[in-house]
Amino acid sequence: MAPTTRCLGDHLREWRQRRRMSQLDLALEAEISQRHLSFIESGRSTPSREMLLHLAERLGVPLRDRNPLLLAAGFAPVFAERRLDDPALEPARRTVDMVLKGHEPFPAIAIDRHWTLVAANAAIAPLLEAVAARTLLEPPVNVLRLSLHPQGLAADITNLSEWRTHLLDRLRQQISVSGDPMLEKLLGELLAYPSGEASGERHADLAGIAVPLKLSTKAGLLSFISTTTVFGTPVDITLSELAIETLFPADEETAAILRGHPAN
Repeated sequence: MAPTTRCLGDHLREWRQRRRMSQLDLALEAEISQRHLSFIESGRSTPSREMLLHLAERLGVPLRDRNPLLLAAGFAPVFAERRLDDPALEPARRTVDMVLKGHEPFPAIAIDRHWTLVAANAAIAPLLEAVAARTLLEPPVNVLRLSLHPQGLAADITNLSEWRTHLLDRLRQQISVSGDPMLEKLLGELLAYPSGEASGERHADLAGIAVPLKLSTKAGLLSFISTTTVFGTPVDITLSELAIETLFPADEETAAILRGHPAN
């Protein structure tokens, strides 16, 4: 049997409900009448491409999922999806490489929407030397799996319980926004890993500010805070899903070790 084609109204309704918005909420946000929105969802009115993209923007629909909306309304897709090594994305790739290189001697990576490692700077490799399961380092490398697997970095994360909670909360939020089934499957896998013991330790330097990553290494205990950088105005699907994760030293000892000048 041929797959059933979903109508535009079903797509819009699903995204609106995912965002926990009523028709009135979305109508006010989009500055249109609730009656007009109701007609669009019921199929009694066909929106223009501009109106459809406007609604998708107000709903925060990822670029990847805006093309199906357009197709359901009879319009051609407008968002391209290129490989990161496509010549058209060369300026973006160059920017990523500059950010990663410029962050050295501190660790930084680039990941895609499924937390697959796209690129890393030279400061990452020393942190991975103790990974027991080398298969976790075989491409494609999933950063969350590598971090929380008991034979991955988890064995050396001294605050595993709170770091795991932080990562899983981020993943759940991503699933809530995107509804991506691959992320849901990944979450199920990660939840089956050992959670670590909650030590109850309060990180006085970061309490109430950020969750640190504390990693035991040959060079000593490294403590990091993380930031995430995304492209601000992407119109390419691949670029819209690319994120740069940077680790900054959370204390002077970590900064000194990574700079190669351990504190006395």
